[in-house]
Amino acid sequence: MQDLSLHILDIVENSLAAGARRVEIRIEEDLKADRMTIEIVDDGCGMDEDMVKRALDPFFTTKTIRRVGLGLPLLAEACRMSNGQLCLESCPGKGTKVRAIFQHSHIDRKPLGNMGDTLVTLIVGHPEVDLYYEHRKDGAHFSLDTREIKAELGDVPLNEPQILSALRAGIFSGLQELGI
Repeated sequence: MQDLSLHILDIVENSLAAGARRVEIRIEEDLKADRMTIEIVDDGCGMDEDMVKRALDPFFTTKTIRRVGLGLPLLAEACRMSNGQLCLESCPGKGTKVRAIFQHSHIDRKPLGNMGDTLVTLIVGHPEVDLYYEHRKDGAHFSLDTREIKAELGDVPLNEPQILSALRAGIFSGLQELGI
């Protein structure tokens, strides 16, 4: 994967395949501490301790379509390549938390990529899921909570063209204010 937004998309899709109804994505860029942290938390079915260990093995997957599961192992390698680490916590019936930490300035840290398109893709593809996104960068902050937006919209779906257009504009504007 060329950028971190694609890793995020892959992990969130895995969360949704595991039955998650709410997914939280948090990104913190702390330039002073020279650290970038990406955290994805879901309320899916979770994994037992053995599966957590095996989830970082590129030759393990629960999918029947292919024989390898590269999402988490590739993200873990991206972390290691940029002087960071990946932490995976999960509990059956309670969900999973993935935390990826990178040295922000490291020459091998992948670019964040297009988080706006990643968020829009998730909203369009899964309007029934509650998605929370928070991005902090050196004191500046942008967040989006589809649960709040759904409450305001009532019966109007998030993937209705006019709503989606407004969401897209708001997402890109918020990220642009952070310099993303």
